[in-house]
Amino acid sequence: MGSNEGTELPVIVRVLDASASEAARTAAVCAKLAHACSDPILYTDSASCLQDLADKSTDILIIDLETIGGDEALEAYAVRCPKSVIMAVSAKGSVSRAVSAMRAGAHDFLTKPFSLDALASKVSFQLEQRRPVTRTAPAPIEPMPAPAVVERPVPVQRVNVQDLEVTGLSRLIGASAKMRDVHQQISRMAPSQAPVFITGESGTGKELCANAVHDLSERQSNRFVTLNCAAIPRDLIESEIFGYMRGAFTGATDNRAGAAEQADGGTLFLDEIGEMDLLLQSKLLRFLQTGTFQRLGDTQTRKVDARIICATNRDPVAEISAGRFREDLYYRLHVLPIHLPPLRERRDDILPLAAAFLDRYSGEERRSFKGFDADAEARIVTYPWPGNVRQLENTIRQIVVMNDGAAVTFDMLPIVIRDQSSRPNAIIDLSRERARVPVQSRPFGAIEPLWAQERRIIEDALDAFDGNIAMAAAALEISPSTIYRKRQSWTARSL
Repeated sequence: MGSNEGTELPVIVRVLDASASEAARTAAVCAKLAHACSDPILYTDSASCLQDLADKSTDILIIDLETIGGDEALEAYAVRCPKSVIMAVSAKGSVSRAVSAMRAGAHDFLTKPFSLDALASKVSFQLEQRRPVTRTAPAPIEPMPAPAVVERPVPVQRVNVQDLEVTGLSRLIGASAKMRDVHQQISRMAPSQAPVFITGESGTGKELCANAVHDLSERQSNRFVTLNCAAIPRDLIESEIFGYMRGAFTGATDNRAGAAEQADGGTLFLDEIGEMDLLLQSKLLRFLQTGTFQRLGDTQTRKVDARIICATNRDPVAEISAGRFREDLYYRLHVLPIHLPPLRERRDDILPLAAAFLDRYSGEERRSFKGFDADAEARIVTYPWPGNVRQLENTIRQIVVMNDGAAVTFDMLPIVIRDQSSRPNAIIDLSRERARVPVQSRPFGAIEPLWAQERRIIEDALDAFDGNIAMAAAALEISPSTIYRKRQSWTARSL
């Protein structure tokens, strides 16, 4: 089920331990956390815990491995609360068991007996690691701090859907290293008056980036005017930027201020500037140099103070070489460059984005979705998303409109997402198995059994993804549960 992340509600803690006294002792960790906690819910049997995880919100789950029958059983719990922090505890502690538990879905491991301080430290660390980044967050509605949780299959930060509507850096959801760099660049550039030049593929959020620069600048109280150069006919774009006087052309029945004049004191965002006609580029260059312009059909020179932000999905250097973009204009605009990475290069941000869109559209469409199951998450993370954030948003919206349920399942994904053969780029190259040098004919007894070949292929995939079962399963085009069953059978063979 879901969690209370991004809201001002207390952290919900659930503890599963066959010993009631041990469960009560473990639950006492709530008193040592800096986050406000509701009364912890204790369980001594797995069935009731599993039921509540499927139907109710959970932020932290502390689970005794002996109670559930071992670390292999963690998958059932992880699938039911994919957004919660899971802490595994066991009286049979070892490095291999800790690794196995974390690969199965736990975020950390403690050996019994443990101190409450040690448990509190690990839980607090997990919460702090997943606290949403809101440098310019609005004042909270409630006095309690907002709990943070984890997305799976990779530990990432999640942002409340309401942040999609606020200002500043919270417009750009993402806590990956590349997006942190983008946030830092925006913070440094915003106070300046110099032009900003944003590049990136279609759908990466260039307009949101421009909005963030404006929101963090001294011009935030004035207008942010957007003009899409690709959406306006070439013979009209000059009048859209600089305005026109009555009678300047057929249909000009009144005087009209252009985008540059409307942005006086604020910010003018020229999207897809690479589509601008060369003649108009020269007029724009003059405007940038002097801050002055004339409306179409007017003799009066007007002066405005507007900061220029532009964006393009093309390679500006290649456009200059092809003669489609003025080199002097490029150097005038390319003062403060920002490059937005495609979604496939910041996979840690995919699940937080998907969860935010799911929350938004579930509310709009009155659906009951609270998250994604393990198979759906694995495919969403490994799909290359050629349309970037825009494609992800539209995909989630389509899923919400066409389906309903507690969690988005693999079968709910559009066929283009589910179909492994449609992906243009694979995350790992498992074709190396087929590229092995053919071996010479061998006696029957020297042939490697099928289960051993399967084991080698699966372990290669797990190594490629640092032990992440969900992502390895997606790359192999099998279910994560298949890997769990295979590993259990290998263990049985070794006994």
